[in-house]
Amino acid sequence: MYALHVNRCEVFVVSRMRVIDMERRECCGTEAVTWEDPAYPGHEAWSMLGAGGCGAAAVHVDATPVRFDVPVPGELLARLMWRNRRGRTRGLKYVADGRLERSISLQGFYRLTPESADELAAVVRDSSECP
Repeated sequence: MYALHVNRCEVFVVSRMRVIDMERRECCGTEAVTWEDPAYPGHEAWSMLGAGGCGAAAVHVDATPVRFDVPVPGELLARLMWRNRRGRTRGLKYVADGRLERSISLQGFYRLTPESADELAAVVRDSSECP
């Protein structure tokens, strides 16, 4: 998963998160015995997302540090593609001269095509290398 941020028509990678597993671990706390018990007492901070009461499994992630200084190159914006559940792909709208003029087509949760995910991974990897 990539968290993206738009500031003044420029798109930034805030963080990349990889799901490690969805298994109960020691950090999740003891399993609920009754419906009144919290489902994952070790993850109370996530309860605001609604996972605590719906029976969802705890998710453990490996994430890059949160940053706001990793720009997505303008030429990459025009190539980024997402695929919906029906298999149709789409790119970003409102990209002009390497800038995102309107962020509406970037709002929400979308699945990147494998090629676009690889290109964003390279941006994150290159930003973490020391000059």
